[in-house]
Amino acid sequence: MSFDRAKYERLFLEEASEYLSEMSQALLSLEKDDAFVESVDTIFRLAHSVKSMAATVGQEDIAAFSHGLEDRMQAIRTRGSLLGASELPLLFRALSQLEEMIRSVEAPGPSRPPDADLLMALESAGLDDSPIVDTGPGALAPKKMGS
Repeated sequence: MSFDRAKYERLFLEEASEYLSEMSQALLSLEKDDAFVESVDTIFRLAHSVKSMAATVGQEDIAAFSHGLEDRMQAIRTRGSLLGASELPLLFRALSQLEEMIRSVEAPGPSRPPDADLLMALESAGLDDSPIVDTGPGALAPKKMGS
């Protein structure tokens, strides 16, 4: 029995599309401060699933980027809050990047590599417990879990 890469890649694209839609809904819920814990857990779980599926079909760039998003969500879970007003836009940019990368799998030619700066930003937050303080106009207090 041989490995039908095309078949599994199609399955990956179908599943990833559903997961991206669910992640988008969870991010919108997080933005509205609805069900913080559930939204963070959902995004974490879906990023983990995309990472695993991507690795299975040899999409290492997508797996690496998804891993960065998964780690970021784990840091948010551990802290119990967003770091500040800039973290939510970063998560939306990460989701957009992930969508572009997955769409590029369907296109002929090489898949789109991740934005290295965005991946570094995802991976850099939460390395310690001190929040990033945004003191600019319109700065928001960090959102706390359960508030």
